[in-house]
Amino acid sequence: MFTIGTYSIPTPTVLAPMAGVTDLPFRQLCRSFGAGLTVSEMVTADTRLWHTDKSRRRLPHASEPEPRAVQIAGADPHMLAHAARENVRLGAQIIDINMGCPAKKVCKRAAGSALLADERLVGEILRSVVGAVDVPVTLKIRTGASPSARNALSIARIAEDAGIQALAVHGRTRACKFNGHAEYDTIAAIVDAIAIPVIANGDIDSPHKAREVLAHTGAKAVMIGRAAQGRPWIFREINQLLTAGTLPASPSWQDIHRVLRGHVAALHDHYGDFMGVRIARKHVGWYLETLEGKVAPGGRQRFNALGCCTEQLDFIDTFFTTQKIIQEHAA
Repeated sequence: MFTIGTYSIPTPTVLAPMAGVTDLPFRQLCRSFGAGLTVSEMVTADTRLWHTDKSRRRLPHASEPEPRAVQIAGADPHMLAHAARENVRLGAQIIDINMGCPAKKVCKRAAGSALLADERLVGEILRSVVGAVDVPVTLKIRTGASPSARNALSIARIAEDAGIQALAVHGRTRACKFNGHAEYDTIAAIVDAIAIPVIANGDIDSPHKAREVLAHTGAKAVMIGRAAQGRPWIFREINQLLTAGTLPASPSWQDIHRVLRGHVAALHDHYGDFMGVRIARKHVGWYLETLEGKVAPGGRQRFNALGCCTEQLDFIDTFFTTQKIIQEHAA
């Protein structure tokens, strides 16, 4: 357990905010598997753009467990402060500022990880947002602009001085994007330098890797991103390894069938028939990737050809029933 402001986070596992992935159905699912905190998809700080369905779905949802955390992105201190106030008015209980995204379309607006190159502006943004709201403000960063310009330690000190309540650090620079391997020495140095909780992020794809990273860095928690796609039970696995030193049994075919079917049905409910069917395709693809080598190939292509909710759910039922029979005969 660790705290962010007045909120106690019950487990040391956090779901990373991922645009196009960590929508309400996925956040709720990861919570059910033990994620101590989930953060919304990134919301633009330009509130003039919030009228779209896409933006509205990323705003706070009253049905979410507390604390409700919303990530905002932008480069203008006043605009970010206004966006923070509006999110709090809508029900956000933690505001997270994105200074970690390496995506070109974000960085070209001098937002996301592009901000790390301007420490003065970083400080101005953080002070502006913290001063605008009466809820905890957190920050997500990378280790710097490039391997030769790592300044995360300086940014971390600026963040603590500005009143940031927790800091998530991805162990790569902006220039590295998602290439190579994450490094954790910088995160360890930040933990030693500041008193606020630090959350380690980057390449944490298994319970044992989570335990190793926590031991190496001294961070209060790990943040899981891509490793949770198609495998939301990773939070349960990490939590049990950390608390009991053991791993839970791998999910059975029946378990995966139930989780996947429920997830797809929740996507249909959240987005409606047209968008729900399309968004379900990538999630089902990730689940099938986790089963690679255990199922016959071609399932993803067949699923992607389906055009309505009923067909998708029927496919999932038939697919897992067939696979269960195959596995039983193989045994």
